[in-house]
Amino acid sequence: MKKQLTIESLINEAEKFCANNTGVYRPELYGVTDGKAVGTFVEHLFQQYLADRYDLTVGNSTSGLDLPSVNTDIKVTSIKQPQSSCPFKDSKQKIFGLGYNLLVFVYKKHDDSKSKKGMLEFVSCSFIDKSRTADFQTTTGIHKIISNQGNQDDVFAFLVDHNIPSDEVTLYKIAGEILNNPPQIGYLTISNALQWRLQYSRIVSLNDNVIGIRQIIKFDK
Repeated sequence: MKKQLTIESLINEAEKFCANNTGVYRPELYGVTDGKAVGTFVEHLFQQYLADRYDLTVGNSTSGLDLPSVNTDIKVTSIKQPQSSCPFKDSKQKIFGLGYNLLVFVYKKHDDSKSKKGMLEFVSCSFIDKSRTADFQTTTGIHKIISNQGNQDDVFAFLVDHNIPSDEVTLYKIAGEILNNPPQIGYLTISNALQWRLQYSRIVSLNDNVIGIRQIIKFDK
């Protein structure tokens, strides 16, 4: 009987997966330059790896989270520009977090022209708890306002100045929520778009120990 997947076992298996798949040359990866195609390949490979070992529900990119049983989405990105997109659900996601965890694989890709095969080298892998998935500059700015005895008007002005995507009535209400329940500092860079654009450079280069962030494979500069 297969075991239930937990966050801790997910982290352990992600480390093993990176070790087992770094340096493996595959013909289906040769010449592939589309980051989305590489990401989909790795997501499916890791999902299958987990499904062979655990009793879990596997989602997909169109229906929702990749690993709904542990409230986690898988992100795969190149070290050249570590970023990805995710669905925009609510403007408060930039302030209070996405509402789910992230498992982020970061790779370098190499092609061998003789064998016509490509391989991935996983140079970073991080688990980001949902409590740390908000925007860094937004959350640190909010904390500065609160520490300087800021009121609802001050927070509202900050949200407007930083183009949080919502109408002013909603933003003023959010400002009140922020004062009653200040957000934790997030470690993503989140850009406004039809979909959120998530950037992970801060996570990849993180040297401090932060509660809620596990660097499974630490990037070696």
